[in-house]
Amino acid sequence: MLTIFKLFFMLGWVSFGGPAAHVGYFRQTFVEKLKWLDDHEYGQIVALSQFLPGPGSSQVGFALGYKRGGLGGAVAAFLGFTLPSILIMIGLAVVASQITQHDVFQSIVHGLKLLAVVVVADAAWGMYKNFCKNILTNSLCLMTAVALLVAPSILMQIAILAIAAVIGAQFLKSAPTEQTGVTFKPSYVPLCLFFVLLVGLPFVAHILPSVALFNDFYQAGSLVFGGGHVVLPLLQNIVGDQLSQDAFLTGYAAAQAVPGPMFTFATYIGYELLPSNPIMGSLIATLAVFLPGFLLLLAVLKNWQTLAQKPRIAGALTGVNAAVVGLLVAALYQPVFISAVFTPIDIALVLVGFFLLKQIKLPIIWLVSTFMLAGIVVGLV
Repeated sequence: MLTIFKLFFMLGWVSFGGPAAHVGYFRQTFVEKLKWLDDHEYGQIVALSQFLPGPGSSQVGFALGYKRGGLGGAVAAFLGFTLPSILIMIGLAVVASQITQHDVFQSIVHGLKLLAVVVVADAAWGMYKNFCKNILTNSLCLMTAVALLVAPSILMQIAILAIAAVIGAQFLKSAPTEQTGVTFKPSYVPLCLFFVLLVGLPFVAHILPSVALFNDFYQAGSLVFGGGHVVLPLLQNIVGDQLSQDAFLTGYAAAQAVPGPMFTFATYIGYELLPSNPIMGSLIATLAVFLPGFLLLLAVLKNWQTLAQKPRIAGALTGVNAAVVGLLVAALYQPVFISAVFTPIDIALVLVGFFLLKQIKLPIIWLVSTFMLAGIVVGLV
C-alpha cells in the first residue's frame, strides 16, 4: 500500500494539464515503465472511466490501484494522487480569504476569470466534436443549452439528462455486438451504497450543515458525465447564492493551475461553504464529489464490458454525453462569460488566450501565469 501511495503521490505533484494528460502520465508510468499491465488492459480501464459518471482520470488511477492492491491499493492510489492538489487548494483558499480586498488580488482574480472563459470554451468545443456527430445529438445539445439558459436549476439539469438518456436509449442505440455468453453481474454492495446515498441523503441533509454539504457535492459527483469541466455548471446551480461568483470562479481558475484532478475544485468551494470549520468543509466536499464515481467503478469493474455492449445502454450514454455538451455551453455564458468579460480589452485577452492555447500549445501553468500578469497590468491601467 505504501509503495502504491508513494508512486501516485509523486505523480500528483507533477500531473499538470488535465485528465487527458493524466491518462498519459499513468500510461507512461504503469504500462511502459513499471509494466503493471499491458496496453490492452489499460485501454479497457480508460474506456470504463469514460463510460461512468465521475472524475475520469482519477477513476483510472483508482482502478490501477485496485488491480495492484485490491480496495486498499485503490484508496492508496486515490489519496496519493489527490493529496497534493487538496493541500494546494486549501492553501489557496486560506490565502484568498485573507487578501480578497486587495486591488492586486482583485486584478489577479479578473485575469483568472478570463482564463476560465478560454478553458471552458475549449472544453465545450472539444466535447462537441466528440459527442455531437449527427442531427439528434446536435439537437440534444441545443435543447439542453436552451433549457438551462432559460431556466437554470439543478432540477432542470437532472430532468434534461434523464430525457437525453431515454431518447438516446431509444434512437441512438448501437448495433448489437457478438454475444460473449457472459452475464453482467455488478458488485451489489458498492452499487447499493451509491443509490442509498443518492436517494437518502436529501432526506437527512437538514440535520447538520456538514451533512447538507456532503449531500450537495455527492449529488454533483453523481451527475458528472464528460470530465472535470462539467462539475462547474453542476456545482454552480447547487451552490447558488451561498457563494459569490468571484469566489466560485477563482476556485475554478485555481483548479486549472494546480496539478492533479480538477475535481479538487470542490476542495476550494467546501472551504468557503463551511466557515465554522473550513478545513473540514474542504475534506467533506472533496470526499463527497469523488465518492459516487468510485462506488460505481467498484460496482462494474469486474465485467463492465458486458454492460457497455448492450445497445440501449450505449445509446443512453451517447444521449447523455450530447446533453452534457449543451450543459457546458450554458455554463460558458452563465456564470463564466458574463462575470468575466466587460470591456473590449477583456475580449482581446480571451482571443489571445485561445491563440496561446490552441496554436502555440502553451502549457496550462504558463497560461495561468500569463493571465495573472495580464490581470495585474489591466488593473493598473
